[in-house]
Amino acid sequence: MLHAVSRLRAARLALSTKPFLARGGFKRERCEGCRLLPSHCLCALRPATPTRAGVCLLMADIEPLKPSNTGWLVADVVADTFAFGWARTATDPALLRLLSDPQWQAHVVFPGEYAAPGRVVRTALPADAVCSAGGLPRKRPLFILLDGTWAEARKMFSRSPCLDALPVLSLQPAEASEYTQYKLRRSNRDDHFCTSEVAAQCLHLAGEHTAAMTLAAWLDVFTHHYLQARNQLPVAWDGAAHRRWREVNGPAGEAGRRPQLAPTLSTSCTTGTCPTC
Repeated sequence: MLHAVSRLRAARLALSTKPFLARGGFKRERCEGCRLLPSHCLCALRPATPTRAGVCLLMADIEPLKPSNTGWLVADVVADTFAFGWARTATDPALLRLLSDPQWQAHVVFPGEYAAPGRVVRTALPADAVCSAGGLPRKRPLFILLDGTWAEARKMFSRSPCLDALPVLSLQPAEASEYTQYKLRRSNRDDHFCTSEVAAQCLHLAGEHTAAMTLAAWLDVFTHHYLQARNQLPVAWDGAAHRRWREVNGPAGEAGRRPQLAPTLSTSCTTGTCPTC
């Protein structure tokens, strides 16, 4: 099933005048469902974790095209993930409708040092707190993540009037260590995390602990498959990433999904060309 990031990627590709070539990545055929080589496809492992919280990804221009983008992984795990391309001169009307939807309590996730002190909050409403003290339904947490390079994220934060009235959720780096395992891109600052790491920490703050751990483990598995494919090495199904995946999802999380000697095809892969994971 196509999710919000895959749809945004398709729309962005439709506007491209030439093929997008990822810097430093492999140039061979990729699975449309997970962006990996067919031999390293992850589609059959894709998790299904119910959440009450939602995630809104505001993505820089070419970010949906990057095979290493981890906003894609957030959309794999969190069913209510929304994705919009960012432009300085225009705001997607669908984004404005989402922000005005009364079922959501939106937070912009960004370092508090860049926001007015009165906007900064350190905690989010737990997603399992369904009712308020008066018995009325509570709004569902919606975490707005600015998905791009650090320079792009700062630009999106400072030049998006539609976000100016929203509270800013500032994460604490010391509390996020459990979710920081990203190895595909590097930042010069210890308090900069990839998009899926930020989303996992937000889910944790919202009380969505199972989803947070699933997303963190999903990032580990994706990173392992990506690096193994880039280095032309096989998947280590008994390695650390897959051991953690089984700890989070149980042995059934990989039952019947490891590569087999017979060249049967995955029923979950969107291309229909990759070996079953």
